[in-house]
Amino acid sequence: MSLRRGWIWIVLCLGLLAAWAVGARDDRVPAGAEVELRQLPREARETLALIRAGGPFPYDKDGTVFGNRERLLPRQSRGYYTEYTVKTPGSRDRGARRIVAGGDPRTSGEYWYTDDHYRSFRRIRE
Repeated sequence: MSLRRGWIWIVLCLGLLAAWAVGARDDRVPAGAEVELRQLPREARETLALIRAGGPFPYDKDGTVFGNRERLLPRQSRGYYTEYTVKTPGSRDRGARRIVAGGDPRTSGEYWYTDDHYRSFRRIRE
């Protein structure tokens, strides 16, 4: 391989790497990934009402820190997000549905819904 071809190859690889990095750095929920409150299942609306009231919550894990390890929500410092279970009728465990709150869960207005155990999120629009 000639020296010129080698440089072209390196530049192309660096360009591909830069394009990948730009796409990979945006770890936020895609634009338009929202759901209106009225479109949520009844159980999710009930859970959101409990969150705003400060409880009481039916599950021990409700109100615990959500680590955002999946990096699907906007990056925030640890402890910013808390998670809450949305009851799933017929499920013998907590099921896959959750609401994740950002900031002060009672007042922030920043709520995210997942029905597939953190594989995707939609911001709740009120």
